[in-house]
Amino acid sequence: MTDRSPAPAGILLAAGQGSRFGSNKLCHPLADGTPVAVRSAENLREALGEVLAVVRPEDSVLRAHFDAAGIRYVMCADAGEGMAATLACGIRATPGATGWVIALGDMPYIRPETVAVVAAVLGEGALLAAPFFDGQRGHPVGFAAALKDELLALQGDEGARRVIVAHKEHLQRIDCDDPGVLADIDVPADVRA
Repeated sequence: MTDRSPAPAGILLAAGQGSRFGSNKLCHPLADGTPVAVRSAENLREALGEVLAVVRPEDSVLRAHFDAAGIRYVMCADAGEGMAATLACGIRATPGATGWVIALGDMPYIRPETVAVVAAVLGEGALLAAPFFDGQRGHPVGFAAALKDELLALQGDEGARRVIVAHKEHLQRIDCDDPGVLADIDVPADVRA
């Protein structure tokens, strides 16, 4: 048996409002009946062994879906302040993590194998890692623990883009054949049949 470095923590950001969808898109069923955010979390969990979802306290329906699927979650009281607050909540809830693979709750089509490669590249010492499909950077994005303070300092709804741009020369590009890394669900038509 070979020694494996500990996997980074998988964090699913699932505290958004999804106003363009017209209803709670994170709870919307996919073709097989699985809610969007549950599938997103399951893909992370399959690759990493564990995932922590970050949810709004008032989203009892989503929490019930996560409970039924055995997905751990933390409630983010200040989720209304934007994605940066949600990200910080997830990072604070995973003390001692060697890094984080950050995924979005509305991206259920990312293959677990893609998540695993992002985690492996982080485990090999990368500061940042992200999959690219057709020349475009996708999700999830991996961040080494060395970026913790910068991630916690983010504000508003920009997510971690500022940290990625600040360290773009250290971003390990992972070219893949997974179109799911770019496929988020914003409107009902984005849900695949």
